[in-house]
Amino acid sequence: MFKKIVKCYDYKFIAALIVLSLIGLVMVYSASMVTAVSRYGVEGDYFYEKQKLALIAGFFFFCVSAFIPYKIYREKKILKILLTTVITLLALVLIFGHTAGNAQSWLILGPIRIQPLEFTKLTIIVYLSAVFANKQEYIDDLKRAIIPPILIVFFICFLIALQPDYGGILLILGTVSAIVLCSGISKKSMLKIALLGIVGIIVMLVVLLVTGHIDTVFSPVRLARFTGYLHPFANQQGNGYQLVNSYLAIGTGGLTGEGLGQGVQKAGYLPESHTDFIMAVIAEELGFWGVLLVLGLLFFIILQGLKIARRCSDPFGALLAIGISVMIGIQAFVNLGAVTGLLPITGVTLPFVSYGGSSLTLLLFAVGVLANISMFNKYEKRYKNKVSDPRALKSVK
Repeated sequence: MFKKIVKCYDYKFIAALIVLSLIGLVMVYSASMVTAVSRYGVEGDYFYEKQKLALIAGFFFFCVSAFIPYKIYREKKILKILLTTVITLLALVLIFGHTAGNAQSWLILGPIRIQPLEFTKLTIIVYLSAVFANKQEYIDDLKRAIIPPILIVFFICFLIALQPDYGGILLILGTVSAIVLCSGISKKSMLKIALLGIVGIIVMLVVLLVTGHIDTVFSPVRLARFTGYLHPFANQQGNGYQLVNSYLAIGTGGLTGEGLGQGVQKAGYLPESHTDFIMAVIAEELGFWGVLLVLGLLFFIILQGLKIARRCSDPFGALLAIGISVMIGIQAFVNLGAVTGLLPITGVTLPFVSYGGSSLTLLLFAVGVLANISMFNKYEKRYKNKVSDPRALKSVK
């Protein structure tokens, strides 16, 4: 039986994931060498070593989630534990959290830095997929099927808004919208949910205003990150500095790039070159073909995830696959939009490529769940169908 299970894994999907993660590791090393020495006063391979450890841990968790039956996450006890853990971590980060990038979104436990948002995104996907799968018989009943989970999501987004992390909220709401749209609800119910969402945002803003957090969430420094991308060259040394240098890196790379490790913008000109703006470094050093390779691998992973969802006969597995795939897709889109000036800079990293232990580990765990869903689909179609076929039974006898 074990050999049959192993044969059912999608090894093209796994290979693409490994190649993309290794490219990310190499580019983190290239993009962070100067920053590590000049900005943080540590060895040039400091961020590379941390990312390598995160990658090893991430692939360990990938293997674990790829072998654990995904249906176990549907159990009510598991869902309660996940939600309780997420809300507790988000509350703790508001009290004891470390501030970085104008957001109090990190918990530091000795040498370990944890960003609860990454765990939150996956938990919400699992929770909503399970809830909507369990309530298919009355999915259009707003009071019983829709409002309770949506209220929990809004409460979690409120906690994230207090950090504040605009990019995290955008990713969560985008992923939630995709799961809701694919849950089987009617168009009439979708309209009601949209109106409920608008009301929820208004209520959230009122609560922030009453509690005195509105100035913290919408401070001039944070709003400048949204307005700076509209006219970056108008204030090249201020709000537009990061985007202007991103343009220079992308334009310099051309078709073939300056060569691995030969980029100039990472040498103190492009802030966050190994995290949010790593794609600009890739464009400068590896050129158009390097960017095309990274985007191709990302697109392949997302497309395979959506194919897994389409082929899955289990509503929970299908919604789970959709949520994970869309989460990766939206995160990549928002990051690339910021790097190219199409979207505001929100601090969202590029999946599997940017530096970030929490993000990389949770993403690898999530795609491990995708691999497990894919394996179960193939196993059931390849072997269980044969057993149920009368002709197969005769041959067995």
